[in-house]
Amino acid sequence: MTTIESSASTTIPEEVARQIVLPEGHSDNVKLFEAYRWLRENQPLGQARIEGFDPLWLVTKHADLMEIERQPHVFSNGGGEDKGSHNPILTNQAGDEFTKQLLGGGLRILDALPYLDPPEHSAIKDVAFDWFRPANLKKWEDRIRETAKVSVDRLVAGKSDVDVVQEFAVFFPLHVIMSLFGVPEEDEPRMMSLTQDFFGVADPDAQRDDIEALSPDAAAQQWAAAIADFYAYFDVLVEDRRANPRDDLATLIAVAKDENGEYFPKNFAYGWFVAIATAGHDTTASTLAGCLELLAAHPEVLDRVRSDLDLIPDLINESLRVVSPVKHFMRIALTDYELRGQKIKAGDRFMLLYQSGNRDEEVFNDPDTFDIDRRPNKHIAFGYGPHMCIGQHLAKLELKVILQELLPRLSRIEAHGPTKMIQTNFVGGPRRIPMHLTFS
Repeated sequence: MTTIESSASTTIPEEVARQIVLPEGHSDNVKLFEAYRWLRENQPLGQARIEGFDPLWLVTKHADLMEIERQPHVFSNGGGEDKGSHNPILTNQAGDEFTKQLLGGGLRILDALPYLDPPEHSAIKDVAFDWFRPANLKKWEDRIRETAKVSVDRLVAGKSDVDVVQEFAVFFPLHVIMSLFGVPEEDEPRMMSLTQDFFGVADPDAQRDDIEALSPDAAAQQWAAAIADFYAYFDVLVEDRRANPRDDLATLIAVAKDENGEYFPKNFAYGWFVAIATAGHDTTASTLAGCLELLAAHPEVLDRVRSDLDLIPDLINESLRVVSPVKHFMRIALTDYELRGQKIKAGDRFMLLYQSGNRDEEVFNDPDTFDIDRRPNKHIAFGYGPHMCIGQHLAKLELKVILQELLPRLSRIEAHGPTKMIQTNFVGGPRRIPMHLTFS
């Protein structure tokens, strides 16, 4: 891998770099977003050099994120022709070495879309692309709404002081995606636990008992262990759906065949299943919880939306921009390139900072203000280009339905204690938001 040439003009101050690169820096949103802002104003494309990590370019500007995302032939997820030579999720050097030893030299621990480059990425994405189209999702709306009504009824019937993350937001999207996917309801707690293992690799609250938390490669160990547990579960699911097909998403993926009429290798089905079982609900839950926190801070917006539910799509888009639960993905340059006046070398690595791009002052007027009237709202919470989130329309549908059912019954939301963020630099949002809810 090419080493970035250090220079005073491009190297980011270590304090700023550590706030963004290290998972623990994401426990404090105030300091995190201050660091993003400092970079946008002073070093929008700078080099982070932190002991134990490869040198990284930190990409903070909306335009640069889009320029990189639209060119997978230049900025690769998986390493281009040298498949599996690059990790699209930031891990320290010890973690990458652990993964290489585990896999016999590669870093592609999942045959999932974030690890793939075109044309392989396109072929695997096409397996379920049509299923996630808005026109197809309409047939599931009534089913989603019934789930939403049950979830809201349970919330209304409960106590007024609740943790809206752990007692509400996490359950609705989990049940929706698992029921559409074809996972039995009794297995949902297992999926939730594995998701917390998967995305909480650097969070002390989500450490597995079988991993030595202080070891340099602990996060990579937990990531691999969670994937292995997912695979053990999903292997049974693949075999069942191939033998007993049903009208569910698991069957669609399990029975998919390549251009030669052969089943895709099971690992690709596993990759799809893991992505659906994790990001398919965790990001939606984070956005829902973050939306409620924003409404608590802006009661006038709650009143407006309650009186005009047609504003819910605007509320969702602005909540996605502000929350941005997917914080980063990594890319590697396959060729020399020039970006924002900087000379990029083949082998240079990039950390794409979506949260920062969604606060870019050149794109969003007064970006730290929660404004559901924002027009246009060009957020990139779902990414951009070929790797744009395939599940975005389902996520928006779920959020629309749950808010349509909840907000008419919710007259007031008040903070009832400090918010605690998940300690992760990858995917995540609030872990706990204590609130007092008043229902009409």
